[in-house]
Formats: sequence, C-alpha cells, structure tokens
Amino acid sequence: MTQRHRRLSFILLPSLLTACAAMGGTQERFAVCSYDHAWEAALEAVKDRAIARQDKTAGVIDTAWLEISMPGRTFGAFQRDLGDSRDRSRISLTVKRLDDVTKIGFIEERQRWAFRGGSRLFGWTDTEPSAEVMTDVQNRLNSKLKEHGCSVQ
Repeated sequence: MTQRHRRLSFILLPSLLTACAAMGGTQERFAVCSYDHAWEAALEAVKDRAIARQDKTAGVIDTAWLEISMPGRTFGAFQRDLGDSRDRSRISLTVKRLDDVTKIGFIEERQRWAFRGGSRLFGWTDTEPSAEVMTDVQNRLNSKLKEHGCSVQ
C-alpha cells in the first residue's frame, strides 16, 4: 500500500463508518387495517412527547426534542465528571398506504451533550438510538394497532 493510499484510507474509513452507523435503526410494522386506524395508533404511540410536526396527508409525525438527564458521564483523558450531562431525543414516524396494508416506520434521532474541543467546548453530537426507547415505541405501537382492530405483521 502506498503512502497516498494509507492517507486516503485514514480519511475515508471514519466517514464511511459514520455513514453506515447513521443509516441503520429504522423499525417497520405492517398493519392490515385502514390508514386512519394506523395513523391514530401511530399518534397514540408517541403521545408522551410533544408533537412538532403532524401531516396526515404526507404520513409524517415528528416529535419535538425531549431532553433526558444522563448523570455519571465523564469526559477527557482524566475522566472528569460532566456535571450537565444529558441526551436529547426525538422520534420520527412515517405512515404509508400500500395496496392492502399500511406500513408504519419509526426511528429515534438521539444526540448527547458532549465535550467537542476547539472554540465550542461542548455541543450536541449524534449518538446511537436507545434500544429501550425503540422497544417502548414498538410495544406501544403494536398495542395501539391491536386496540384499533389491526392485524400486525
């Protein structure tokens, strides 16, 4: 491997890994029921959060950011306590009509308040969705779909 190829791999590899990490995570459910019932179930699945955008025609529901305290986080080489440690989370749902079913997709966008260095010492940085939040939304969605008489696949 030439010196040029090594430099190129050091530049491309981190951005490729970041892109791959950002692409995953969307959960999908297929419901055999009317679009209206699936839409109502999707809204009810995130009723514990403020809704920032709700467009039934486009099939899009976005919640507002919800800040979550995350005590005990540290940063830096000396593992200093990050006193104001928090995450923020928002959930996006899509409800789409298909031939005889309705597809409901959802994902959590999550960011953490982190040490960044430079002129902006702290700021929001992307992090992985919470498995707990995703499971909670999935369980509430499945439950609400069944309450509306939908068959979930």
